[in-house]
Amino acid sequence: MVVRLGEGARLELMPDQLIAYRDASYRQRTSVTLRPSSSLVMAEVVTPGWSPDGAAFRYEEVRLRNDIRVEKEAGTELLALDNLLIRPPHNDVTGLGFMEGFSHLGSLVAVDARVDQALADDLHSLAQDHQARTGVSLTRTVLGTTGLVLRSLASNTEELNRLLTACTGLLRERWRGQEPLKLRKH
Repeated sequence: MVVRLGEGARLELMPDQLIAYRDASYRQRTSVTLRPSSSLVMAEVVTPGWSPDGAAFRYEEVRLRNDIRVEKEAGTELLALDNLLIRPPHNDVTGLGFMEGFSHLGSLVAVDARVDQALADDLHSLAQDHQARTGVSLTRTVLGTTGLVLRSLASNTEELNRLLTACTGLLRERWRGQEPLKLRKH
């Protein structure tokens, strides 16, 4: 997917969960170019699909790549390259470190001139109220625009959806004047 956001544009992209079924090899590339006055919020939930033998994590791999650039007079400058690869081990799906015993992964990317460490801290505190393991990191700043990436591990889709909805609500509250978008599903 390739997206270009103009001056003052706002995009909230929150698709249904990505379900990786047995033997799946999935690649998703998202390229966003935005102006310093633009606002972007993207969320993603990855969940393992059903397998006939009842075993989890039978997919081959899931690759998600987000390339986010800020448009300036002389071209664009990279703000963030978020590259995620999930490749379950097939011999021992409970192996050391693999998803830390969780089955679902959630991601939230927020890019706006109002992103700062205080917002990252507030999102991390909000995540503590949910049954998920969460980390938040800030990107560098380009032309006054900063981004953050929140990653969260949980045991089900519903918990991650509640967390991501709460985080999006906090962003809307923090960025006063932004009413909820009228979301549609296509």
